[in-house]
Amino acid sequence: MKCLMCNGEMEKSVVAYTVDRKGYHLFIEKVPAYVCSRCGEKFFEEKEVEAIQNMIKALEEKMQDILVAA
Repeated sequence: MKCLMCNGEMEKSVVAYTVDRKGYHLFIEKVPAYVCSRCGEKFFEEKEVEAIQNMIKALEEKMQDILVAA
């Protein structure tokens, strides 16, 4: 697989994923991804993206429940 950014070689690896959103910080260790050996660009397959999006959605819903209860 070639990198979309620099055309370098993508290698299967595991990486950390972080996001700062709406007052919280989400850090996920060991997410499967392809990483460019040249520029470091990360590419996540659809199943990983879906899992991350589901975690973010669940966290946002939980945070909303906490804020409403306060």
